[in-house]
Amino acid sequence: MNAPEQVATQLIRLNVNGAVLHLAAAPAQRLSTLLRDELKLTGTKIGCHAGDCGACTVLLDGQPVCACLVAAGQCAGRGITTVEGLAQADGTLSRLQQAFRCMGAAQCGICTPGMLMSAQALLQRTPQPSEVQVQDALAGVLCRCTGYRLIIDAVLLAAGTQAITFEAPAAGQAVGARLPRLDANAKLRGTEAFGADTLPASWPQGGVSLRIIRSPHAHARFTLGSVAGWLRHHPGVLAVFTAADVPNNAFAIFANLRDQPVLADGLVRFAGEAVLALAGDEPALLAIDERELPIHYERLNALAEMHQALAPGAPAVHAAFADNVLCRGRVVRGKIEPALAQAAHRAEAGFETRAVEHAYIEPEAGWAELLTDTEPPRLRVFASTQTPYMDRDELAHVLGWAPERIHIVPSAVGGGFGGKLDLAVQPLLAIAACKLKRPVRLVYERPESMRSSTKRHPARMRAAAACDAQGRLTAFDFQGDFNTGAYSSWGPTVANRVPIHACGPYRVPHVRALTRAVFTHGSVAGAFRGFGVPQATLLGELLMDELAAASGADALEFRHQNALRAGDHTATGQVLHASVGLQACLVALRPAWAQALARCKQHNTQDRPRKRGAGIACMWYGIGNTVIANPSTVRGSLRLNLEGNAELFLYNGAQEIGQGTATILPQIFADAVGLPVACVEQVMGDTDLTLDAGKSSASRQTFVSGQAARLAGLDLRAQLLEALGVAEPANLRLEGSALFAHAGGLNVCLDLIHLPRQAQGDVFTGQGRFDPPTVALDADGQGVPYATYAFAAQIAEVEVDVELGTVKLLHIHAAHDVGRAINPTLVEGQIHGGIAQGIGMALMEEYVNGRTDNLHDYLIPTVGDVPPITVHLIEDPEPLGPWGAKGVGEPALVATAPAILAAIRHATGVKLHEVPVTPSRLRAALLELK
Repeated sequence: MNAPEQVATQLIRLNVNGAVLHLAAAPAQRLSTLLRDELKLTGTKIGCHAGDCGACTVLLDGQPVCACLVAAGQCAGRGITTVEGLAQADGTLSRLQQAFRCMGAAQCGICTPGMLMSAQALLQRTPQPSEVQVQDALAGVLCRCTGYRLIIDAVLLAAGTQAITFEAPAAGQAVGARLPRLDANAKLRGTEAFGADTLPASWPQGGVSLRIIRSPHAHARFTLGSVAGWLRHHPGVLAVFTAADVPNNAFAIFANLRDQPVLADGLVRFAGEAVLALAGDEPALLAIDERELPIHYERLNALAEMHQALAPGAPAVHAAFADNVLCRGRVVRGKIEPALAQAAHRAEAGFETRAVEHAYIEPEAGWAELLTDTEPPRLRVFASTQTPYMDRDELAHVLGWAPERIHIVPSAVGGGFGGKLDLAVQPLLAIAACKLKRPVRLVYERPESMRSSTKRHPARMRAAAACDAQGRLTAFDFQGDFNTGAYSSWGPTVANRVPIHACGPYRVPHVRALTRAVFTHGSVAGAFRGFGVPQATLLGELLMDELAAASGADALEFRHQNALRAGDHTATGQVLHASVGLQACLVALRPAWAQALARCKQHNTQDRPRKRGAGIACMWYGIGNTVIANPSTVRGSLRLNLEGNAELFLYNGAQEIGQGTATILPQIFADAVGLPVACVEQVMGDTDLTLDAGKSSASRQTFVSGQAARLAGLDLRAQLLEALGVAEPANLRLEGSALFAHAGGLNVCLDLIHLPRQAQGDVFTGQGRFDPPTVALDADGQGVPYATYAFAAQIAEVEVDVELGTVKLLHIHAAHDVGRAINPTLVEGQIHGGIAQGIGMALMEEYVNGRTDNLHDYLIPTVGDVPPITVHLIEDPEPLGPWGAKGVGEPALVATAPAILAAIRHATGVKLHEVPVTPSRLRAALLELK
């Protein structure tokens, strides 16, 4: 919600996108509010209301400004250009927008309008800018998805004279093509509807807003006074909802661990936990002083609060449990003690990581309405989510309803990374809408989003690794505590996934990996791009470097010698039969590694305060859920649209969160049917129209839902050939309402206009389901936890100022085994974005509840922090994947931070055992080393 704004209005003359308007507005009203609420120009996005993120950038008389910081009165008589005004009069995208589309510069799309407007201002004043000028122009806009490099490339492309064209792939040739995102135009025009961008049609007839009251304490009991008495003094507030209003006051990721209440019931366990929900007129809600509310807190365990504030990674006992261990993970293979004792070389170290914020640019938002035209009534929820069907099922549990009574309509997702797997606004909206029988809206401001949302698990780890005299790994012994915060959330997944991956993508005959997910009174830790594997990899790769040095081996060659390959057993006893491309990744990086080491050596021969270093790190990552069922079901059809033309239609339940599902699944589906991808239309995520394709998490959608889409396409093709009366091989095409086939020298036509149709106009329907085969782990963690794994190696080149403790990244080289790149542009975009988040984890990101609850104090990489990135796509096909593909979303992140820390060690000799490596920490370590 916006902060209260002056209500007195005056007539203000504006020129908005070339149209002269006279609007009655409060002079002190934010320009962003005027544009979005009054003019419905919702392309101007709100990420912070503080000028930190730049998503709301517009042009004021040609100059870029943050619309959230400009008063409407300042704009009188001036020209305003928003993203909606960039396209040409006939609707054709501008050259800049076309360049963004071509380069894949828009992923989730929430920052895209701000990037476009900043770039437009630059090109107007400097038609042929340098790369540095582009970086300077974009410096005020944050992006959490792309890694910035493709945005820079897009601006430079727009500034050039090269024609920006794209030839659509022919039938059967979509897989492997650099197809521009099918959802790009809406993102580039600013018409994509995110959670805060729309209201239900019923809103004008009595819609209300919500405000959530949250605990200021990490651990406290509380009591409520007379809510009815308080309401009498606040006529603009319609209702106050408490835990007593929630039929089943618990939700969770795992149904058997529903321990997090929708609204706290007399006890709060972390600062920022929801206590009350107030419903009413937005101005009235905003005017409420929380100190006037009838809530009395009795703080408990103040020592634990202090401990948590001072050391966010440190476990502090959760008062609700006998001890603070939620669950344990275990993988044991071989005989670890003798292997360590007999090893020629041994390395041992500890490592600690901090809480990391998702920092998606779109805060949580949405609306809900009760649909009373059915019996029993149904609930419709529109919100930003990574998992529509899980939302449906959890809301059904909270309300005590059958799942079929819940209709989830996902908004566009302005960044997720795992954070929008957890239900933030949905249960609160559901309770209020059902109780009031009116449409209800809830939009978080940035501090509320950061205080209430889940974080990457802080970790304390220790490990020992060993190798023989020839440099062959023999043993790996790991222990780690992962701080899951006040509630379970994804703690079990982290505790179980980490031991499987702890020893890295290497051949290690003797492994022991033990983990604990630990309760504290800190922020809830949840899913975040890697589920604990990035933390463990920091420690594991440190030990690989130690052993390489001890055995006299080059860091890359040591890893190449020990890399897993087809036919090997993993630490869980699983045999990897195919698609094990780590050695190929390392081979691809050999030239860059040799050149980087040579550059560092040459630079460091001179006595200067800036030292250069190069580091390398490897990773592997199981694709999909760990052991548990992981199915996706996808439906596709050939149907007649409203114009009477035949089209392919994909009922795509795999939610798009910026990773490219909206493009990749149509590519797979179209090729399976044998028709051009240009024929495909789709609906995504709507639980009334699509089938359950599972969560957009665990890097699973391309592999799992992609295979389901392929099977749906093959099913549909078989039906079409049967209806046409032809056999394979056959070429299909659509023309008007007719389907044509050329087979066996014959041309056959089938006119769909004469055939019966289903409710959506479907004439033929195909369906596919895929659930990757796994085997449950036994007591020692032996089994088949994932059907396939992604592999990668990355090199970081850095320059360290040893006097200041600052680190400048010079280049990242990334080689990733993706099985098959369904769309190389989108795959590279995921790798770039993952690298940017890895940079943040390594060097700057540390969330402290109550201190870094905004995008000013919580630092994420900006356009100037991400160096040039060279990507090598390694395609070692996975037989179970669609055309050999597997996932890349989370693997893109995992190797970056350890490679950066290795490069810092190479440059300075400092062995760091904690992230982020802030200048103060690095400077202290340098002084200690001296």
